[in-house]
Amino acid sequence: MKKIIVNKLQEFAKGIFVPVLILPIVGILFAFASIFTNSRVHNVLPFLNNSFFIDFGKILGQSLIPIIGTYLGILFAVGLSIGLAKKEKHHAALVGMLSYFVFIHSMNTYMGIKKILVPVNQLRGSGQTILMGVQIIDMGIFLGIAIGIIVPYIHNKFIDKELKGAFQIYGGPRLVFIISAFSMILFSVVATYVWPSVQQGINSISTFIENSGEIGIFTYGFLDRLLIPTGLHHLIYPTFLYTNFGGNEMVDVIKNGEVVPQMFEGARNIYNAQLSNIDSVTRFTKYTVWDARGISKILGLWGAAFAMYKTANEENKPKIKVILLSAMGASVLAGVTEPIEFSFLFTAPILFVIHAILSGLGMVAFSLLDLRSIVPNGIIDFILINIPAGIDRTGWPLVLVIGLGQAILYYFIFKFLIEKLNLKTPGRESLNENVKLYSKKDYQNKKNENTGKDIIDYLGGINNVVKVENCYTRLRVTVKDSTLIKNKELLTTGASNVIIIDKENIQIVYGINVRSVRNKVEDYLITETV
Repeated sequence: MKKIIVNKLQEFAKGIFVPVLILPIVGILFAFASIFTNSRVHNVLPFLNNSFFIDFGKILGQSLIPIIGTYLGILFAVGLSIGLAKKEKHHAALVGMLSYFVFIHSMNTYMGIKKILVPVNQLRGSGQTILMGVQIIDMGIFLGIAIGIIVPYIHNKFIDKELKGAFQIYGGPRLVFIISAFSMILFSVVATYVWPSVQQGINSISTFIENSGEIGIFTYGFLDRLLIPTGLHHLIYPTFLYTNFGGNEMVDVIKNGEVVPQMFEGARNIYNAQLSNIDSVTRFTKYTVWDARGISKILGLWGAAFAMYKTANEENKPKIKVILLSAMGASVLAGVTEPIEFSFLFTAPILFVIHAILSGLGMVAFSLLDLRSIVPNGIIDFILINIPAGIDRTGWPLVLVIGLGQAILYYFIFKFLIEKLNLKTPGRESLNENVKLYSKKDYQNKKNENTGKDIIDYLGGINNVVKVENCYTRLRVTVKDSTLIKNKELLTTGASNVIIIDKENIQIVYGINVRSVRNKVEDYLITETV
């Protein structure tokens, strides 16, 4: 049972990455929009203070508002359907979208029949809302997540089911939609009665988390790092960034040229909405603490890298220097920490626990200083969003102070433990081929040499591979038997590490080039199975 639960959680974590990967881009676009419409920016860059740039900024910002408000649920319904479907993902996406429409209209109709729809002017505080012009129970993003789980389950079960005789045309994808449609009707009726109680429970948990103060914040930051090897950290942070676990707040947004207050839930949704009309904001939301996960990525981990360099054997230092600089470049610029984290995760796991503790403490310091900065990933996001917003709205210089303090702690703690416990971090023993793969030059050479066939062969052959997916940095593969995996050979394909989760699931860390690796693998699979 434990194995089944863990496998299902890992599948969900992989699937939810599809919609989650899109939303940071929305935040970057909001940042650009705020630069064009920000009066403070106009004072520094007066050439932007004209109708062309201002109108463009307004159009860009307001065109994105529905994605984090009205359409956030459908994004997760479609995205999860794609992520969790095992085959014919395009059909799963279409059925996911249609099921969302079926649900909201069937719930509205049922509530009308039972006469439980409250008057529109009494919606606030009633637990009901208007969604895409339809009044229903307010389920927030959880509606999209629920549909994104139900639809791919039906899809995977019936996508290959063929009917006979006159009903043959209704098999496959059409059968999936038929079953999903009836399931949505049943789900909408059940949710009408069950969800209000669930929502009360969620609100109670949200209140507890908020009232637990720095203890809750530390636990969040600690788990967000500690769960990285399993990929289950993807279950932690989206909940706080996109649901009311991460707070809810009224934000003034512009609609049809008028400023209209609108409720948003989830830390990232709230501050993105604030970015859309930045001149109305005196200070960013306090819930940005849930998106301060990038503090250690920008400065803190430099201390860890420097400690590993200082403790390396003298003959290895020139090569280690290149390796660590390359790994830290990914962390600082894009917030991709796996290259540096996996350089000590398996050889010195105690350092990874220390890393998780220091990450959590960094977020606690963020909260104690009452900062309102946005630090989701690397330095690029940090600069684009916080500096134009101003110090008084964000307090962003103190983020760098926290990062510097983290770097000092990382350095002295890591250096002490490496030397005291004789930990085999990179460069502490003869460099081997596995470590060299962190070098950018070596990586490029290996990447160009290897093909999708090589990777499939090292995964145990085409008959052993069940499913291939990817997140931001890892190739996630489901196999029939992980004992057939050739770890050492996989590391020659440009991977920095191979993580065997269980007998059927492995993760191969390729970094931000993972998408091109997946394309190679899929191209080979398509060629061989056609």
